[in-house]
Amino acid sequence: MANLQRRVVMVCCDALGRDWINPDLTPALHALQRTALHCSAYRAVFPSVTRVSAASIATGCRPSRHGLHGNRMGLLEAGRVSIYDVGKPDFRAHMRRATGQTLRVPTLAERVAKHGGFVAFSNVSPGAAYFLDPEHFGHVYHRAGSYAPGGHALTGEAALRIEQDFAGDWSMTQRFCSEALAGSRPAVALLWLAHPDATLHGAPLGSPQHLEALRHADRCVAEVVRTVRELRASGDDILLLAGSDHGQESIGGSIDIEAWLAAQGLAPALESGAVAVAGQGTAAVLYATPAGRPALEAVLDALSEEPWADSVETGDTLCARGLAPQDGIVAAVNMARLDAVNPYGVRGMRWTVAEPGKTRVDGHGEHGGWGADETRPFLMIEHAQQTAGAVARDTSLVDIAPTILDFLGLPADGMDGVSLWRESAMAG
Repeated sequence: MANLQRRVVMVCCDALGRDWINPDLTPALHALQRTALHCSAYRAVFPSVTRVSAASIATGCRPSRHGLHGNRMGLLEAGRVSIYDVGKPDFRAHMRRATGQTLRVPTLAERVAKHGGFVAFSNVSPGAAYFLDPEHFGHVYHRAGSYAPGGHALTGEAALRIEQDFAGDWSMTQRFCSEALAGSRPAVALLWLAHPDATLHGAPLGSPQHLEALRHADRCVAEVVRTVRELRASGDDILLLAGSDHGQESIGGSIDIEAWLAAQGLAPALESGAVAVAGQGTAAVLYATPAGRPALEAVLDALSEEPWADSVETGDTLCARGLAPQDGIVAAVNMARLDAVNPYGVRGMRWTVAEPGKTRVDGHGEHGGWGADETRPFLMIEHAQQTAGAVARDTSLVDIAPTILDFLGLPADGMDGVSLWRESAMAG
């Protein structure tokens, strides 16, 4: 049985890499790190994108287990691979039609539905928000539509009417603190901020816009911390988690992998859907039907030799990344790094994958692969019974769900991650 007097509050600052936390730009996070357990070797999942991260945080599993492959994803339909944008509100319907389900494993929302409930407020893409609870076991608030348990749409004042800007994040934070934390008090309450990610997709790392986005996210974190500490002073037993899902890197150029494949003789396979490319920013997932697989596999060695490709992984190597060669997946491509410095002194740029309908600007932020900076998010865990200090062993987004369930006294069976509740600082 869960300890119903206990609650968990988490705030996620999308794309806030841990190297950007400092006393000047993020004073609230810097102060929290001194009183919390923080993970010094904390890693993103692959692909390092928000929609996959949401599913991994919600399930405690890697993509090979929960089944969401990326921000863009291939589905096998009518003998071909169709690529969809997971961020669209209707993607879950496409996924159910093609596979018979959404995520393949239970979410936190499902696990706590009868043990205090789940509430999420999110200002990122609709898909990233809805994959926190795709089957409507709890409450999910998003500007594209807010839902109560059972999928009942919330309307009027109950809905979340905001924009994806600083004002929207701040309004959402205030409502999260007043309604979820001090009001309904669910067992698990999650706040997911749009920035700095939404800022960085339109600005360079280290730019004034980026620094302002860091200050903005820190202001929202400070409001959550203030509210949690007031509630604790009134007797509430709350475990506080503050973290991010991935970091960002700078765009150094864009490559059309579909055009490259076509030039290798795969144009008919691409046109028929026997082969398909799902761009993930600084990476790509390559799909094929059984009929298209031999032709795709035949060009992978040549693809890995291109100067804009860091590496191409298949089989067991891909499994080690957390993305299995199943559901039509043949390989993953991580784009190469350029040793360059942007105008604001941030070293390193990355090739990115061209995607239909998306314009990428050299110098702006991007992520999705397994580069060093894009896979360095942060995680802090604060509670009076939790040791403050650093955990040096490898940790990941998949450790969040088992930590939450362990604190609540609920089983975390079937998860890839392990609990960090009562973890010893400086563990090796």
